[in-house]
Amino acid sequence: MNDVTMPGMVDLGVLPCRLDKGIGRRAAIGLLVLATDQTMEHEFRQLIRQPGVALFESRLWNDADITRTTLRAMRERIAPATELILPGCKLDVVAFGCTSASMELGEDEVFRQIRSVRPEVACTTPVTAAFAAFKVLSARRVGVLTPYSAEVNAGVRAYLTSHGVDVAAFATFDERDDRKAARITPKSVVEGVKALALSTRLDCVFVSCTSLRLTEVVAEAEAATGLPVTSSDHAMAWHCLRLAGVRDTVPGVGRLFAL
Repeated sequence: MNDVTMPGMVDLGVLPCRLDKGIGRRAAIGLLVLATDQTMEHEFRQLIRQPGVALFESRLWNDADITRTTLRAMRERIAPATELILPGCKLDVVAFGCTSASMELGEDEVFRQIRSVRPEVACTTPVTAAFAAFKVLSARRVGVLTPYSAEVNAGVRAYLTSHGVDVAAFATFDERDDRKAARITPKSVVEGVKALALSTRLDCVFVSCTSLRLTEVVAEAEAATGLPVTSSDHAMAWHCLRLAGVRDTVPGVGRLFAL
């Protein structure tokens, strides 16, 4: 009991407590989310809802105008943003949430920046996750849908092709402001996926950009095309789980999460 109490108050002092392994007892996943991104956290919470799996986010400054120059400017901001996620606590995975910057900088450079402050942590990016998804889906001929400009799209095609992906069809919404890209409707995304599927024979469609919303309509897109469909957020959420050793399936959110 404390020496000083208020009249009428019962002071129980220090009570005993026990510690458990916390909300991330199965996996703790760190997300590096762009300052302008409105979609990634929303989609991750639809996909990563397994008991004992926790998400911890940090925001990374970026320009809303998506150009190769602004994408390259993110390099030096990756490590400081990573440092802000649970200092002193274990993370199983750190995911960098920008597809086009991952290709512009290169996955190895993104991983180098993350591991400069989180040595040995498992890392992924949207394109790293997409490559892993293509492999498990046995997808070689891929249709790609983006919101990017012609300049950024050229880099996206070149990166995918250089890593062995047969980009058999490509389409863009040409919305260069990331804040507006987040407002492209899921219905527009489904229509874009359908247009790609009708254009040629494909094994899979990849919706490239963490701002585009696919998760809520992925089952509709797959039913309409007969193809597996994934996106930057969709694939990266799946890859984070798998890298953390979580093998749970998630019903109703596409073929990738049923594997």
